[in-house]
Amino acid sequence: MIVTETKIRVYYQDTDKMGVVYYGNYARYYEIGRTEMIREMGFTYKQLEEYKVLLPARSLKINYFKSAYYDDLLTVRTIVETIPKVKFPIKTEIYNEKGELINSGETVLAFYSAITNKPVAAPKFFIDEMLRIFQNEQFQTAPKLF
Repeated sequence: MIVTETKIRVYYQDTDKMGVVYYGNYARYYEIGRTEMIREMGFTYKQLEEYKVLLPARSLKINYFKSAYYDDLLTVRTIVETIPKVKFPIKTEIYNEKGELINSGETVLAFYSAITNKPVAAPKFFIDEMLRIFQNEQFQTAPKLF
């Protein structure tokens, strides 16, 4: 299992007139968490693109439990439970400063060839690194502030 945590401050631009995080921003928070998780694994999206591999989103499910507000410091927990083949399911949990789960969901990405624009198997170097991480009991990083 891979578990990473990224801290995100809620900025004024993320909120509506009531100071509540606009619901559409959670997808961006999920993306920030995924990007940082991939970086913690030792890769970047840019490197994947250099290998002509893209990771577009295929689906997104979001559950809203509590609101987040302007200036809150949120913890975005990104979780990978399986080694991907073509589809890459990633779970996300968002916690407020009290440690309360305020949001959860799942994004399914797919590995695509930038050359053929068709689904492809995850690159071997990516799978090899995931296997190494999975063989270590658990991959969990210290929270990072974004």
